[in-house]
Amino acid sequence: MAKHDTPLIQMIDLPAAMGLLTRLPVPVNAETATARGAAGAWAWPLVGVVVGAISGLVALALMTLGLPLPLAAIIALSAQVLMTGALHEDGLADTVDGLWGGYSPARRLEIMKDSHIGAYGVIAISLSLFLRGMGLMAVLAAPFSIASLMVVGLLSRVPMVILMAAMPNARGTGLSQSVGRPTRKTAILGTVVALALAVLIVGTAVLPMFIWISVTTIGLAALAKAKINGQTGDILGSSQQLAEIAALCVLASLAT
Repeated sequence: MAKHDTPLIQMIDLPAAMGLLTRLPVPVNAETATARGAAGAWAWPLVGVVVGAISGLVALALMTLGLPLPLAAIIALSAQVLMTGALHEDGLADTVDGLWGGYSPARRLEIMKDSHIGAYGVIAISLSLFLRGMGLMAVLAAPFSIASLMVVGLLSRVPMVILMAAMPNARGTGLSQSVGRPTRKTAILGTVVALALAVLIVGTAVLPMFIWISVTTIGLAALAKAKINGQTGDILGSSQQLAEIAALCVLASLAT
């Protein structure tokens, strides 16, 4: 089949997305998933539905057993980190270390590739966990909390697909480069599917969430363009973290 005839959707896309973005034991045909590459990126937001649902169920189960809301929220957040293998948190730390610690694009990319974490990265992860933990507490105290967390997981992974399609890879190596670059059609499909599903789950609350997620994504894209002239896997992970924080803040404000 010619490359331009590659179908937008294949059955392998969802398990491949789960295998790439989580540590959940999902059977994946590695050869088929690798050949599919970035064409399956439209399914990345759907991974967030599973992560959000599981973490929400964990929190509600713990609160049913009598655990206080703050502790349940912290454990639910820990469950998210375990499910994703801290993939996006690591990206956030590397991004902040590199973009603020380097004096040139090459040096910034070098710092982002370094496995060691600096002060900027520690602060970024700490703030992310704190803000998400506080947001989870507000969401879990409101009705339909599992549905809300599913939508947060869903929408927060849309920026990864959009940035990967819209921006060139700044390094030319790494996970982001090896997966490939999704087409505009793939990015549009992922966005439309995510928005449609989010509207079905929580209705009009999607609009302010999408607006603020868009603001954070545009800001990150502009910063990455200025600092390293493109995106990397770390930038994509950062976009998820910032989008999740934005979505949780919106839901927290709506719950008050």
